[in-house]
Amino acid sequence: MGKGLGNQFLDEVRRADALIVVADASGATDINGQVCDPLTHDPIEDVKMFENEFDQWLNALLKKDWDRVSRTAQSVKEHIAKHLEERLTGLGIDRYQITQAVNNAGVNGFKSAHWTDEEFEDFIINLRKASKPLIVAANKADREGADKNVERIREAGYLVVPTCAEAELALRRAAEAGLVDYTPGDNDFKVKDPEKLTKGQLGALERIRGKVFKKYKGTGLQDVLNTAFYSLLDMITVYPVEDAEKLTNHHGHVLPDCFLVPKGTTAKQFAGIIHTELAESFIHAVDARTKRRLGDTYILEDNDIIQIVSAKSRR
Repeated sequence: MGKGLGNQFLDEVRRADALIVVADASGATDINGQVCDPLTHDPIEDVKMFENEFDQWLNALLKKDWDRVSRTAQSVKEHIAKHLEERLTGLGIDRYQITQAVNNAGVNGFKSAHWTDEEFEDFIINLRKASKPLIVAANKADREGADKNVERIREAGYLVVPTCAEAELALRRAAEAGLVDYTPGDNDFKVKDPEKLTKGQLGALERIRGKVFKKYKGTGLQDVLNTAFYSLLDMITVYPVEDAEKLTNHHGHVLPDCFLVPKGTTAKQFAGIIHTELAESFIHAVDARTKRRLGDTYILEDNDIIQIVSAKSRR
């Protein structure tokens, strides 16, 4: 309908590796974003609306010259993924994801010119799922009845994390003011000087503890980010160091960097992520824990601490 940011928003999505859809689990926000009575709106409708909008946008992008591209691929007896890869690179979509979408849609990648409209639409839906996996942040999860909607979203087949942004904001502001000890992602917080707080402030903090932390073990904001990276994108954490003995960089800082990389990344690929020159002159890597020498095909594991040895790094 052209409301909100419209296509500008969808263009921003092209940069994303995963999508977090924020829905009002309390059912107090309607499909147009207007306040309504609690539990009168179904948050699943919001998620489905977003999926539909995204699919229509992706459909329109590919439909422009689909006939030409699909006929070309079929005439040379090549898989459609090869011919779509270059067109979709700007959307962060690779050949593997295109092939995965073709397979999941149950269509023939070598006969794309003969796909029906329904098969093309199924391919689009599966391409979105493969390239931009989605998680639902069920916000306002502390409100009355919201927990039932959280469970309904889960039963509808979505990966969902209950969140309470209002509690997170209140705790961050309290922490900045020195009233509480709290770091985003913590499963509890500590009131520093209760005697300095008003009854209203203490009551608000106790409500947060009771309705949010005791029930959900936190506000969920950090949890939804972690779930997106580690569950949806299947990432692992790797720590590069320049000195495997002291676990430092050349400034003497201990474990100065942390990289999130896809599971299956090799030592040489990781060197290229740090700097292209390290990969080009890669000799070997060193496991800082065991001091074992690792070859270029070594597949990194979660929480590895790695020193990259290359001709460039020796200069």
